[in-house]
Amino acid sequence: MISTIISRYKFGSVQYDLTARTYVMSILNVTPDSFSDGGMFLNTEKAVKRGLEMVEEGADFIDIGGESTRPGAEVVSLDEELMRVIPVISRLARAVQIPISIDTYKSEVASRALDAGASIVNDISGLHYDQRVADVVAKHQASIVLMHIKGAPKTMQMNPEYQNIVEDICTYLQEGIQLAEDKGIEQIFIDPGIGFGKTTEHNLEIIKHLQEFKRFGYPVLVGPSRKSFIGKILDLPTDQRSEGTAVAVAVAIMNGANIVRVHDVKKMKRVAQVVDAIINK
Repeated sequence: MISTIISRYKFGSVQYDLTARTYVMSILNVTPDSFSDGGMFLNTEKAVKRGLEMVEEGADFIDIGGESTRPGAEVVSLDEELMRVIPVISRLARAVQIPISIDTYKSEVASRALDAGASIVNDISGLHYDQRVADVVAKHQASIVLMHIKGAPKTMQMNPEYQNIVEDICTYLQEGIQLAEDKGIEQIFIDPGIGFGKTTEHNLEIIKHLQEFKRFGYPVLVGPSRKSFIGKILDLPTDQRSEGTAVAVAVAIMNGANIVRVHDVKKMKRVAQVVDAIINK
């Protein structure tokens, strides 16, 4: 396994050392139907306000999405997705110094978002749905998050099965990594895709063995925030999963996560700071 992780990533004039501490990526869903905060920030003004609040709460990245990828979600048209995200990205890009990520698997949305001021494309398909995303990211000299998903959001939770959960995910991710590297993309993040075509047991195994995903030499991003596996363990709805998320975030960091993608920025930032202090003791 590779023990040395590429750590110094640059976003405009800002440089992050992704092995020095854990970074927090905030979730800003500009959608009516996301599993946890759907409809809360569909209005551009509310979304921009929330984005600014996230920065004040300590977010290191803002990840903006205009299409829900919750289990069973329907595909959103290109025009609708663009209408939701571009005004928010344009305004936040002028107002904040931290990097903005566009959560999309569509090359046209990625291109327009990068033009509007985003610097990262967070592709839930890991370049498996639309390989032109790699060309767009390379052209803009942007960064990319390569995530694993089994199937598509509409069907991904219908009895997902694996021969070996870690190895199967790594094989999938390797294909996206190879394509990204072939296109000359240098700043790559790896995300094993908690909740995207996985059972509760799969998700727990991923977090337990998160260090295995360091084999590629790229920083690992993980997104357990409010996910259904926490709800199933605790028998709680999405708005009562803060403590469960905190534990999942803490264990993920202990097991090698470099970035945690979360809804509750202030709380999870504090969790990350304490865990970092323990690790670095």
